[in-house]
Amino acid sequence: MTDSDPNSHRRRPRYSGTHPKKYSQKYKEKHPDKFPGLHEHLRAKGKTPAGTHVPILVEEVMGTLRPQPGEIVADCTLGYGGHAYQFSKRLGPTGRIIGLDVDGDELDKTRERLKKIEPALTVFRKNYAGLASVLQEENLPGFDIIFADLGVSSMQVDDPGRGISYKHKGPLDMRMDSRLRETGVDLLQKLSEEDLSAALKDLSDEPDHDKIARAIVAQRETQPITQTNQLIRLVFDVKRLTIKDWKAQQQQKFNTLHPAARTFQALRILVNDELGSLRQFLRTAPQCLNPGGRIGVISFHSGEDRLVKQSFREGKANGLYELISGKPITPRRQEVMENPRSSAAKFRYAKVSQESKVPSPES
Repeated sequence: MTDSDPNSHRRRPRYSGTHPKKYSQKYKEKHPDKFPGLHEHLRAKGKTPAGTHVPILVEEVMGTLRPQPGEIVADCTLGYGGHAYQFSKRLGPTGRIIGLDVDGDELDKTRERLKKIEPALTVFRKNYAGLASVLQEENLPGFDIIFADLGVSSMQVDDPGRGISYKHKGPLDMRMDSRLRETGVDLLQKLSEEDLSAALKDLSDEPDHDKIARAIVAQRETQPITQTNQLIRLVFDVKRLTIKDWKAQQQQKFNTLHPAARTFQALRILVNDELGSLRQFLRTAPQCLNPGGRIGVISFHSGEDRLVKQSFREGKANGLYELISGKPITPRRQEVMENPRSSAAKFRYAKVSQESKVPSPES
């Protein structure tokens, strides 16, 4: 049998060392059916298996929003489907789940993953800012529960081709929706120093926002910043840090924030207009709820949480909500230990009155 024979067995290229380091090499994690027990083993060590996502604050979300049999739930950030699956166990065969997400690739995988859940699942490739149009398209009077998890899914973070994470070398794409025209590379090339500095300050509370913005503008005059490692190196240089310094900081304090984390966060938010979508979602969401309906939002940075808190407070003051949460609910220490990516999560919720229905989205 020759190498050109299509039926010949080809060995998978072997990675160096005892464990795979690159996303493309983690084939065992991507096929749990062939390697039973591996996912459980990794999660017990506080790791998220490649190609998966661990839902955050599940007990708190379910206990607060209280899904009941026969209700209709809008999961506005379907992602891997972890929260949707938990909702499904409580809705029963007469309930419904409407799932929204902008990531076409992951949406198809999640639809296949959830095809056997008991409530009917309808999926839309749509930004959650367009929730009102989904309500009209489905000809529904309203949702009983609206839920949104604003965090980036682990599948997106771990994929080097996305360029979302500082942990992997790859192109600075940053788009969660491939239909968007501009990438992270495009914005780094065209934004002014003032706009870059403002974004780093307002969207991620980066203390060195002015220095990093100045360095980006200076760098692009000689060479475009197109790769994650280029941006990371620039941030390290601005902060006068070496990889050795950073590793020493990690050893001294658990879950220390990566020096480039805030820069990557701000750029991702800009590329995907995340705060603009959130504002539109919060404005129309109460009009999409049935009497007694509940809304819950998990956010991951101060800018998001401020918008949610302000919207819920204004909604209560204006009579849209009869109940809102006080302080945000955060993960317990055990959850953070088991899933470090949950550490920044903040969950807020609100409820509309049983007696009245707020004006419809189109009114």
